Amino acid sequence: MDAKLLAIEKRYEELGELLSKAETVSDSALFKKLSKERSESEEIVSVWRELCKVRAEGEAAKKEAETESGEMKELLLDECETLKERASALEQELKILLLPKDKNDERGCVLEIRAGAGGEEAALFGRVLYRMYENYCLSKRFRFEIVDMNETELGGVKEAVVNISGKGAYARLKYESGVHRVQRVPETESQGRIHTSTATVAVLPEAEELDAEIKEEDIRIDVFRSSGAGGQKVNKTETAIRITHFPTGIVVSCQDERSQLKNKDKAMKVLKTRLYDYYRTRADSAEAANRKSLVGTGDRSERIRTYNYPQGRITDHRIGLSLFSMEAFLGGELDEMIDALARADREAQLTGE
Repeated sequence: MDAKLLAIEKRYEELGELLSKAETVSDSALFKKLSKERSESEEIVSVWRELCKVRAEGEAAKKEAETESGEMKELLLDECETLKERASALEQELKILLLPKDKNDERGCVLEIRAGAGGEEAALFGRVLYRMYENYCLSKRFRFEIVDMNETELGGVKEAVVNISGKGAYARLKYESGVHRVQRVPETESQGRIHTSTATVAVLPEAEELDAEIKEEDIRIDVFRSSGAGGQKVNKTETAIRITHFPTGIVVSCQDERSQLKNKDKAMKVLKTRLYDYYRTRADSAEAANRKSLVGTGDRSERIRTYNYPQGRITDHRIGLSLFSMEAFLGGELDEMIDALARADREAQLTGE
């Protein structure tokens, strides 16, 4: 690992020299490319240099201890032990930093929520999840933009498609894909019995222009009048858009905007994201079959989490973590859970599981 880190540090210094040259500064594309490369290795180099410093201090303390006796020797040996533990922690941090990074982590994403088993109660739970993610994105300053929303008369969400923009949005939300289960007493339940309902969440990395090419002959665009729950918010003009992609059978609708052009732009953006995910999933299927992650496959058929209202408990089944902060969690305070899932994923990669 040391040889690899020395090579990274050398390249980091070379990039610093290149970025200071006039010819590099004058070439904006090259400057941007080299700056990005240097930025990506900056944290690794910083931790590596700290490790070298700690190791050197440890060696110096060890040599000095050999020449001392009594209380001073004990103090120096204690310092050696402390520095050894610090070096071990830094080495572990570097192992994690050197893990292959998901190229999609820095991207935005498309979030899809669909009511599952449980009828109206499942749709009402879909609304709870929708608000939870909206609040989380607000706290992270991610842009939360509705593409399509299918609501029930009681305010439930049968289906919601949302564009989430912001650097690192996919990295934070990618572990949310799967089946979310709720156990609670519905407001309409007169006997006070606990019902179990589900909603499905899918998080797809936002596609870039070069990721998914869409040919005109491969799609059909239909326009229709948009409407809300129970016939409300009816638009008298045909502004809603439905795009069908024939090769994959993917269908995307958007009726959030009053402008047909804006709805078309949003729908095309989601279609590109779904196509990117479709082809990426197919390409990665062989690799995915050989790698079983601690945090699961992210498959939408996989039950990942239970929200137990009577106990005030949220349990993530992939890592066995339970939190007893239902109100805060549903209010968008997801970081503790997401951080734990990210740690489990890194540990799984380190151990090769």
